[in-house]
Amino acid sequence: MGIYSDYLNKGMSFEDLSNARKEQLKIIASLRGNRDIVVYASDITNRSNAPVAIDFSDILPFQDQLSNLNGDAIDVILETGGGIAEVVEDMVRLLRSKYKNIGIIIPGTAKSAGTIFSMAADEILMGNASSLGPIDAQIITPTKRFSADAFLEGLEKIKSDVLVTGRLNPAYIPILQNISPGEIQSYENAQNFSRTLVTQWLSQYKFASWANHSSSGLPVTQNEKEIQAKKIADKLCKHSDWLTHGRSIPIPELEAMGLQITNYTKIAALNEAITRYYTLLKMSFESTNLYKLFETTSTQILRFAINNNPSPSPNQVNNANVDVECPNCKTKYVFQIKLSPEVQSEANKIQYPQNDIFICKSCKMNINLAPLRMQVESQTGKKIIV
Repeated sequence: MGIYSDYLNKGMSFEDLSNARKEQLKIIASLRGNRDIVVYASDITNRSNAPVAIDFSDILPFQDQLSNLNGDAIDVILETGGGIAEVVEDMVRLLRSKYKNIGIIIPGTAKSAGTIFSMAADEILMGNASSLGPIDAQIITPTKRFSADAFLEGLEKIKSDVLVTGRLNPAYIPILQNISPGEIQSYENAQNFSRTLVTQWLSQYKFASWANHSSSGLPVTQNEKEIQAKKIADKLCKHSDWLTHGRSIPIPELEAMGLQITNYTKIAALNEAITRYYTLLKMSFESTNLYKLFETTSTQILRFAINNNPSPSPNQVNNANVDVECPNCKTKYVFQIKLSPEVQSEANKIQYPQNDIFICKSCKMNINLAPLRMQVESQTGKKIIV
């Protein structure tokens, strides 16, 4: 029986899943020489339309989890579809200010900014089903999303066409009219930022132990490390090679670029522990509305998407009813949100708790409603009356 099937047949509660995850983290840490271990993971399926991307709100909980650890080497289990590269830079700075050696374990997916994160490691550990992804900067506007590299390549094509023909194709005029020099520069900057981070981190950390050439035995110079790092960064940034930003890059393709990857599937006990942890992690996402997780062997910070409709219609500006689902047992509750002291309590509705914590009547789980409070108050401009 497979690991996933085995866990499914056990009918595990959310608490059971959490405890089992912690046990597997302890095993991984032990197998890796008792290094510290921290997890940054998000639900990349994004079933709840929650903010699963790496963003600035992640820095504080990530720092909080690191504060619980005291070693000089750490492994980071990473599961992400990407996000803001500037935040990754801050997270790497936090790690490097505390640890001499960093391993990045990717049991599933670390795309885009997650791939950039991985390049800051001394060691990258992946399995046969793991993947990184292209790092070409993505430009997001209210109406569209596109690759900065693809845009710049298209611009170069227009310039080359003009040089060859001696004239500007009229079809390009509407396109060029909507582009400012500042926008072009910002796209170049976005692309160069990703490339610069990867080049710097690879040459400084990943290639730090690269002392001699395997072919000649001659010493490797810092300049040679930087040249090799830039080749890899350029390859990962080149949209035309990957065609889509969501492309998966497995171990063989990464090794072909010149990246040394530790394939943990060749280490039986480690493969077992990482696979079990990753299965439990995915089950934790699938069985609840959990969308982001930060954890160590003994601590954790969880973010749940609360199913609600907190924006009251114009005729309900002082009162709103909000649906909340227990992330553990799925019991649904209807809360009355009072935004004015004149509003009377409704007997068939649950009143918002003073300390933001509601105890599920079915499974007794503590549900933190603080995110709901912040969302309601930011959207209405009013304070919840408790």
